[in-house]
Amino acid sequence: MGTSDEEIDRLLGKLTPRARALLLDGATTWRTRAEPALGLRELVMSDGPAGVRGEAWDERITSVLLPSASALAATWDEDLVESLGGLLAAEARRKGVDVLLAPTLNLHRSPLGGRHFECFSEDPELTGRVGAALVRGVQAHGVAATAKHYVANDSETDRLTVDVRVDERALREVYLAPFEAAVAAGVRLVMAGYNAVDGTTMTANALLSDPLKGEWGFDGVVVSDWGAVRSTEDTARSGLDLAMPGPDSPWGEALARAVADGTVPEDTVDDKVRRLLRLAAWLGALGEGEPTASGAARAGTEAPPAPRPAVAPRERALARRAVAAGSVLLANRGVLPLDPGRLRTVAVIGAHAARTRTQGGGSAGVFPPHEVSVLDGVRAALRGRARVVHVPGPRPDGPAPPLDHDACTDPRSGLPGVLLRMLDADGRELYAERRRGGRLLEPRLVPGAHTVEISARLRPRTAGRWTLGVAGFGRMSLALDGRPLLAGDFPPPTDDPAVVHVNPPAQYAGADLAVGQDALLVARRELAPGTGRATVVSAAPPAPDAAASPAEAARAAAGADAAIVVVGTTEHGECEGYDRTTLSLGATQNALVRAVAAANPRTVAVVNSGGPVELPWRDAVGAVLLAWFPGQEGGDGLADVLFGRAEPGGRLPTTWPAALADAPVTRTLPADGRLPYDEGLHVGHRGWLRHARVPAYWFGHGLGYTTWAHEELTVPPRAGAGEDVTVRVRVRNTGARSGREVVQVYLARPGSAVERPVRWFAGYAAVRARPGESVTATVRVPARALRHWCVRERAWRTETGRWRVLAGRSAGEVPLVADLEVVGPGSG
Repeated sequence: MGTSDEEIDRLLGKLTPRARALLLDGATTWRTRAEPALGLRELVMSDGPAGVRGEAWDERITSVLLPSASALAATWDEDLVESLGGLLAAEARRKGVDVLLAPTLNLHRSPLGGRHFECFSEDPELTGRVGAALVRGVQAHGVAATAKHYVANDSETDRLTVDVRVDERALREVYLAPFEAAVAAGVRLVMAGYNAVDGTTMTANALLSDPLKGEWGFDGVVVSDWGAVRSTEDTARSGLDLAMPGPDSPWGEALARAVADGTVPEDTVDDKVRRLLRLAAWLGALGEGEPTASGAARAGTEAPPAPRPAVAPRERALARRAVAAGSVLLANRGVLPLDPGRLRTVAVIGAHAARTRTQGGGSAGVFPPHEVSVLDGVRAALRGRARVVHVPGPRPDGPAPPLDHDACTDPRSGLPGVLLRMLDADGRELYAERRRGGRLLEPRLVPGAHTVEISARLRPRTAGRWTLGVAGFGRMSLALDGRPLLAGDFPPPTDDPAVVHVNPPAQYAGADLAVGQDALLVARRELAPGTGRATVVSAAPPAPDAAASPAEAARAAAGADAAIVVVGTTEHGECEGYDRTTLSLGATQNALVRAVAAANPRTVAVVNSGGPVELPWRDAVGAVLLAWFPGQEGGDGLADVLFGRAEPGGRLPTTWPAALADAPVTRTLPADGRLPYDEGLHVGHRGWLRHARVPAYWFGHGLGYTTWAHEELTVPPRAGAGEDVTVRVRVRNTGARSGREVVQVYLARPGSAVERPVRWFAGYAAVRARPGESVTATVRVPARALRHWCVRERAWRTETGRWRVLAGRSAGEVPLVADLEVVGPGSG
């Protein structure tokens, strides 16, 4: 059907003011309301951005899992990111999803941010470019993307209530900039965050109207984060268009009454409905006949999961290529790539090697169809060539993992997995089914349900004192072979939905288990208002001896031609809802790396994290490879890099400190509810340069398998204010292997009349060259990189005069410098 304003107004005229108001909150957790009078069907939304989960948390409904957002930004490859956006769109269409809640455009302001894996980078320009690429890729295939979380929602501590205080220039030039780029790319939705900015919660903040809808001309839908609307009239009078989830939001009937009594103007509601109808029309969800965008049939959240087609080989290949493209070679002392033809034995060491963390924790989590660990990838790459020895090493710090299907059986059927039962208040069974594991976030609700019960017959492979746990809120109990282990009432300390519904804390008890003697573990939790349904049962074997583990690993490394030791963070450390308190991987993991490196100089340390961590042993190992959270194909993609089938293509999207104390911006903890962004413009590498500090690895750093010389920078003698500037950088491949170089351009403004960073990132281009070949990178520096926000005039201005252009390999390595004269109208 047509999408003209006249047609939208005609449809609007079919509805009463009350009906219009009722359209503006959700029908369910993941769906908008339908309106038969307009031929408007429900729109289905789903979390992202590393995968499309759909409407239900059910491990039987699998999703392609891509590398984390920080890994995608590390590719510095917008074409690849756009292709991955297309893969996400195809997955969304298969699942009947209209709106993908991605990308996340918040910044890595502090290295302690707990959700960095879901955000792209520390830099507004790089974040905007990568985010826009993902938006284009998703929306090119008829699925709407959502830029979130608008705005200054850059940490997790007290995230529902924190009031961020940020000056107007920093807000405009740093935190709003990636969202402006997404709007320019045509993004269809923008999500308002939980936080407040300068005293006003974002769902009622004037920033939704201007610059978003006014100056930038955003004509899409502003949707709330889930549960972020806590009042009616102030949010309804703001630029917010859609309150999620439903149907019990503070809008609904309350909004209809506010319209009826005149406290919320009708034309304000009409504008919101027009935006919703325009979105629906774009999605093919408006008008007579069958919907065209995402398929007519949509299973309800309580329906049995539909079988998912096998992941297409091309999807797996693209996800695998993305792993190598985003992996960052931080250091290499002639060890990588490993030559499979010269290897007889390879030692693969560490718990993260066998259980590689493929994604971060929180609402964006999905259930992949499979996960290739680093150990799996190395074994596959060396099969028939070399022997692979695995030593698990010490158990990482953090909570016990959920029960896995290969460690227990359903006591009723005897098949791998657990037995889930729903019981009434008298303990009678209402429903039962076998599930694959102990992490059950949405047990199926049935009428009369009072208690969730998860039982499993444990099959211990290790004797000793096990740690058993149950996670959730409300009244819970845990019993082993009929013997009570714990019982109590555990009320939720927060209403943060990521904590209540996705990652509730666990209560633990110890029990002695013996190999060959199965034990029946039964966990129960009562369902009560405000406690969600999430129930997680976990079990961890006795921890290996902390002193013996490094020694065992060192022996294996000493007897191998090369050692690969994998260390990383846990869900306890990097997860939505929590900021980190340290960047340390812990004494046990650090001791493990040191022991292995001392035993074998050909040691590769693989770092499995979503954001910065301290690497105190980085100078002791032969190579350091940053794997990020690499998604389902992680092990194969990393093996491609380790054995030279692919070059490590990544460059750091965020500066990595050697120690947390060195970082210029670390604060995530509000005081009296406020979190001041006192650093202003000086975020990321800008802050490091301002304080003249040297990090472990600069923004933009990353090595390949060849070497490069940056030979010449060519800058036009002058440029007009408000114009893009094209610079050229000649580089030469001085190594023995073809490769890809990411040429980066930075700006500085000596003698500026306004405060500036020492230098700041302004653009990049990637080039490829054969050994000995010279190639010229053409880098477009957008006009926005030279402008500043004039608070007095409330307008953008560009200073005229002499500017400095710098080019090189990272924010800390810019050997080429040239001057640029900016002429024309403009003022400081």
